Amino acid sequence: MNIYKSIIRPILFKVNPETIHHIVFALLKLVFRIPGVSYIVRAHFVVKDKRLERTVFGIRFSNPIGLAAGMDKNALLYNEFISMGFGFVEIGTVTPLPQPGNEKPRMFRLPHDSAIINRMGFNNDGVFEVAKRLRKKNPSLIIGGNIGKNKKTENSKAIHDYEVCFKGLFSSVDYFAVNVSSPNTPGLRSLQEKGPLLEILMRLQNLNTFLAIQFNCKRKPILLKIAPDLTNEQLDEIIEVVLESKIDGIIATNTTVFREN
Repeated sequence: MNIYKSIIRPILFKVNPETIHHIVFALLKLVFRIPGVSYIVRAHFVVKDKRLERTVFGIRFSNPIGLAAGMDKNALLYNEFISMGFGFVEIGTVTPLPQPGNEKPRMFRLPHDSAIINRMGFNNDGVFEVAKRLRKKNPSLIIGGNIGKNKKTENSKAIHDYEVCFKGLFSSVDYFAVNVSSPNTPGLRSLQEKGPLLEILMRLQNLNTFLAIQFNCKRKPILLKIAPDLTNEQLDEIIEVVLESKIDGIIATNTTVFREN
């Protein structure tokens, strides 16, 4: 840890945070191609202990520590991250069509606060490319699919984007996270209002049942990712929607837009 803080981190911090993110990804991919590296990393980081195992939403997790969406948006390193000891990896947010995201620079370090500000804007390679990469995954790996809408899609047509992503990833992921709460896609958070949110979740629940029958498998757990900036009244409506749609759970929370204190 001292070597990282005194030598490695200062070097990394001299480079734009988004640029160094991609450089480190490329280096990790390269290093893990060396025979034996994956075995050595797993031996060092993976802890197998019955006390760590959890069964949630009908899924058996080897441990409760997962990698949240946003880190591996395009399903490029999920095998490598699992080798580092994570119990699961959530990829995305994925949209139907590829999109570059917001203009750069869009990620900023706050070293004094040990924090990062981001305004990425759902930059990703699109659901079909991501699904193609996930087809190669080991069935024992637990992968979550975080889905959203394209920036240019009007909110009135957003439900179509969520359905496209749900269909595209259904046979490749173990659960879904429905992202309607990122502050970096214009208008997205208005989908958290009771009417549009209930419609989206009910349609996904119906699609879930249809695809489970089609693929002769269990329905996939659906989780709703909400903003941390909701009022108590909005939270009450979210609870009503969750109960009425009978989705499996909540992911709390997404990026905040407040920087008080």
